Amino acid sequence: MNSIPATTRKDIERELQETGKLPDEDIDLAHTALLLAALERPGVELSTYERHLSELAREAGARLISENAGDNLENIVGAMNRVVYQQFGYKGDDENYDDLNNANLMSVIDRRHGLPVALGILYLHIARRLDCEAVGLSFPGHFLIRVGFGGERCILDPFNEGRSCTPADMRQLLKAMAGVEAELTRDHYSASGNLEILLRLQNNLKLRLLKAQRADDALPVVERMLLLAPQRAELWREAGLIHNHLGRLHEGIHALEQYLDLAGPDKNRQDTARLLEEMRGRLI
Repeated sequence: MNSIPATTRKDIERELQETGKLPDEDIDLAHTALLLAALERPGVELSTYERHLSELAREAGARLISENAGDNLENIVGAMNRVVYQQFGYKGDDENYDDLNNANLMSVIDRRHGLPVALGILYLHIARRLDCEAVGLSFPGHFLIRVGFGGERCILDPFNEGRSCTPADMRQLLKAMAGVEAELTRDHYSASGNLEILLRLQNNLKLRLLKAQRADDALPVVERMLLLAPQRAELWREAGLIHNHLGRLHEGIHALEQYLDLAGPDKNRQDTARLLEEMRGRLI
């Protein structure tokens, strides 16, 4: 794992910008999630959290050796679950699910509680260090991962003690998340890239802050997302709308101009262009 040289906010922001330029497979998922967390907790030493991530992977590997477990997927998953949930006491926070700390990887490590996507990042980190194929899935509302080894594959729910999910389990979960009319499709098994996982982690924060009418706190979250993904038109639009809501016309106009430059034939383009003209008129 790379050490984290970032000691100031500018250092961290610069590293996030550079990370966003990398091919998706070269993004260090857990490392970058720590960088994002550090922007919320300035001055906290990140090396402690890096050592913990290394320890999780090391302990899972050591369990496979000490238990004389063969190199097969069932044993690897079992070792990961015992390390994460038994040895280190992690759990899905179903009692305080909307707690913002559940989406900050540093806080998740401190508290041993987290959202599905935050716990999923820990699982993906361990699995990849154990030379498994490990990806997140594009499953709505509840983050799932797929782990593969030696030609075998299984889907795990990191929020619920890493239990394996059958298609029937996924269908039931989907209906609980998206409504009884929702049906499981091939798209729900599609891999979600590292960048998408990081944006999903931050999106959890943004949505909760906006729901709590804390637009001034949601804006920095969107700006962090833009450090990683400056070509995402929808993020510029969100930033522009929040700036406008907060009365920051110059910043909002700039953000919406960026959106229009990037958006192409987006469904929101026409309404956004009208809003932009109205905001420009308020500057006169």
